[in-house]
Amino acid sequence: MRNTLRTFGFVLLIGLVNVQVVAQRSSGNPAADRWVDSVFNSLSKAQKIAQLMIVRVSSIEAGGKIKFYEKEVAEAIHKYNIGGLCLFQGGPIRQATVLNHLQAIAKTPLLVTIDAENGVGMRMDSVQGLPRQMMMGAVQDQSLIYEYGRAVGEQCKRIGIQVNYAPVVDVNNNPNNPVINDRSFGEDKYKVAEYGIAYMKGMQDVGVMACAKHFPGHGDVDVDSHHDLPVINKTRNQLDSLELYPFNQLFRAGVGSVMVAHLSVPVIDNTANKPTSISYNSVTQLLRKELNYNGLTFTDALEMKGVAKYFPDGEASREALIAGNDMLCLPGDIPGSIKKTRRAIRKGKLSWRDINERVRKVLYAKYQYGLANWLPVDTANLVADLNSKVATIRRAIAKNALTLLRNEEPAIFPLFKGRSIAYVGVGLTQDNVFAEQMRRDYNAGVFYFDYKKDSTEVAPLLEQLKKKYDVVVIGVHKMSRYPAKNFGISNAAVALINGIQAQQKTITFVFGNPYSIKNFCNSPVLIAAYEDDDITQATASDLLHGRFLASGKLPVTVCPSYQYGAGIIAKRLLPAVAPTQLGFDAAKLNTAIDSIVNDAIRQKAIPGAVVLVAKDGKIAYEKAFGYLTYDSTEPVYPETMYDLASVTKIMATTLSVMKLYDEGKLELQKTLGDYLPVVRGTNKAGLKLWDILLHQAGLKAFIPFYRETLDNTNGNMPLSTLYRTSPQEDFSVPVAANLYIRNNWEDTMMTRILKSELGPHGKYIYSDNDYIFLGKIVEAVTHMPLDQYVKKTFYDKLDLAATGFNPAFRFPLEYIAPTEREKEFRNQLIHGYVHDPGAAMFGGVAGHAGLFSNAYEVAVLAQMLLNGGVLNGQNFFSRSTVEYFNQYHSAISRRGLGFDKPERDNAKRTEPYPCASASPLTFGHTGFTGTCFWVDPKNNLIFVFLSNRVNSPDVNKFLRMSIRPKVHEAIYQALKPY
Repeated sequence: MRNTLRTFGFVLLIGLVNVQVVAQRSSGNPAADRWVDSVFNSLSKAQKIAQLMIVRVSSIEAGGKIKFYEKEVAEAIHKYNIGGLCLFQGGPIRQATVLNHLQAIAKTPLLVTIDAENGVGMRMDSVQGLPRQMMMGAVQDQSLIYEYGRAVGEQCKRIGIQVNYAPVVDVNNNPNNPVINDRSFGEDKYKVAEYGIAYMKGMQDVGVMACAKHFPGHGDVDVDSHHDLPVINKTRNQLDSLELYPFNQLFRAGVGSVMVAHLSVPVIDNTANKPTSISYNSVTQLLRKELNYNGLTFTDALEMKGVAKYFPDGEASREALIAGNDMLCLPGDIPGSIKKTRRAIRKGKLSWRDINERVRKVLYAKYQYGLANWLPVDTANLVADLNSKVATIRRAIAKNALTLLRNEEPAIFPLFKGRSIAYVGVGLTQDNVFAEQMRRDYNAGVFYFDYKKDSTEVAPLLEQLKKKYDVVVIGVHKMSRYPAKNFGISNAAVALINGIQAQQKTITFVFGNPYSIKNFCNSPVLIAAYEDDDITQATASDLLHGRFLASGKLPVTVCPSYQYGAGIIAKRLLPAVAPTQLGFDAAKLNTAIDSIVNDAIRQKAIPGAVVLVAKDGKIAYEKAFGYLTYDSTEPVYPETMYDLASVTKIMATTLSVMKLYDEGKLELQKTLGDYLPVVRGTNKAGLKLWDILLHQAGLKAFIPFYRETLDNTNGNMPLSTLYRTSPQEDFSVPVAANLYIRNNWEDTMMTRILKSELGPHGKYIYSDNDYIFLGKIVEAVTHMPLDQYVKKTFYDKLDLAATGFNPAFRFPLEYIAPTEREKEFRNQLIHGYVHDPGAAMFGGVAGHAGLFSNAYEVAVLAQMLLNGGVLNGQNFFSRSTVEYFNQYHSAISRRGLGFDKPERDNAKRTEPYPCASASPLTFGHTGFTGTCFWVDPKNNLIFVFLSNRVNSPDVNKFLRMSIRPKVHEAIYQALKPY
């Protein structure tokens, strides 16, 4: 048995969060005390020592075969009553089945642990891993790290794990580190600490203990402690100011446990070959007494050569307990460890009081993490559950981590079609996702150059590329994670890349460890991608297209040109900050909005959406959800442009009316006839602009102009006398893709409005025709088309590139969310053209619809209004004008002048509008396609919601589910001290 048990390791794990773990007999929780006392009193002395051990459940043998030690572990449970298990390789179903069996036969519940720094997929097959911490270190949005931690915690909890040995809080300040490296958040101690805390809180908030590692800091080594004992020759001041800083911060933040590394640090303990993991000076003097940490301590794996080389066969276990550790990780020899520990007690090097205190700490941890009422892992849908959030988290991290380091060729980055383009996949022997997308999106020629090719193959490829291609995109793939042998990148590959860059225009993506960028620092366009999985490659392809802007920054220095924090980030008028800085409960804000929107997507009320929340001129929340359509091929990004529908009425037409009013060029008590000669002599001539802005002039709600242009004898197809499939001299007004209406048909539509029935004055009828007239008045007064006037007057001055009409003529369609697959009239998926048929027949530019934008740019316009007409050094109109227009002005409706407002009796309504907590000062507007913006001056708050609900099979489900009001209300509820 002894020889068998030596073939697999042990882990002694004990963790306790929010419970004092000093020498105490009471936790303040009577139920916990009773359970702990009962279990403790049932243990023999040998079993108490064994409770401080956790055993390896599986390993990989030579040839890659996975071996489970179920029989051996079961024997250890029966014979020694060991304290816990550590899960390693194997499939989730097998892991859960083995775990259920072992827990069922255990006299004392087993504390289950795992080393899953980037999720359980790091260990288990059938589960995709999450990004490593180095990639997370490039992300600037700390809330994503918290969400990452929650997702990992949920994985662990789902499969019955109580402790995850994460996060790594080593400061990686040595680029040649062979063991930590990309497992670290980077070289900045402050970021390492902040992101470590966020990751830790995410896990612990869902009931899984975090473990800060590798104390006292493993980031500045060039020896792998799995193979030998690394030495860190630093002064105590240096350790205090760098390596120990993140640990101190996590201790104060409440991390449940810490793992002590196998390091030789002479300034802490100068005993020859004595690792910190078994050093009394390190564990008791420094960690416990000086840093006042009372949570659980785990040794790093005692089977590692960094300690086992000098302390074999149970000696490491004995020394680790003498040093003051609570739990022994993979000691390798259970009976030897127990025997040598008892001998140390007899010799006075250790006491039973010490052992008893640590056992009780372990038992309290087991109680806190649910083991007093253990339930077996349910294997139904287990693999699907473990993978459920992986793709979403991966995509979010990739989108926020990709780092644009240099762009000396703005003419080719972002890269659009129309050039002769090649893709050189360095390290590849066949297409990957990025190469496939290069073929599909650009019809690119694709070339492979793996690391086995030699320098003789460089020149012929250079010649071929030079002759045929205008632009070469280079992707560096399949490199090693660690720096040995230049990350596995061959000299020939480096020579090829340098040669391509010297002879033609290039864009270079580095899909792997950012330290490898030292080879490519002279690249004219250079992007750090950090990892090489399918989702990162697909996201990088979208960045190449320009579907979103890079926002990552280097977490480490890679060369003199690109030091920590390097990264080109677009300037934004509204900066993003942590929600807590603006008075929000960040967890509440994120959880509530995410839950509502994801539920809407699951129920097919919308295929995707973007939500933005700003307060005090800063963005607290900006997130994209889902896909452009239900085929789930193109993800939504925060930069995705949406058809704003009736939000056009405000963000184009009302803004223009306010500007002209402020300049004295427009009087609200004047009539349509005063400004539009075409209406004179009709019953519309005397309608006042005031009543039109309030939707109480009596105009019809809308006129379905398109219906009379359809051939009802030919399946309601567009009449050939009125439409063409390509632009011609008399048919140049675009209505949709490959559909153009006769140029003079606008006159017919205006005639239809002028001849339409006029309802009673003073009755509220929300009308598109009101705003068609207002758009025409703006054009008449300014002598400019509406789209050109708002672009020149507002959008250009605020650097709003996405906001405007007819985006299909300005941007690739991938930038734009499609709306409805129209079965009548245009008979196609409406993509890049306005959804509203009437606005489409006006050529995509009308006062009531046609404007497209993204959430950020809508928020900028909203912020300008919230500021009283001022932003970016520009004064667009006076504060008095803004306040005048956004007040209540009607006795028969909730309307302001153009703006929508809350219902006055919201306190009494079962369905308050726009939500229960919006103040009476709030103003904004909604759009038919599933959009809205709301501004609350009382709370200095902006809410933007963009979606394409008309793409859904049930277009009204979105309304029935009250998605916009629910999200809006959730924002108020997250606003402290609301």
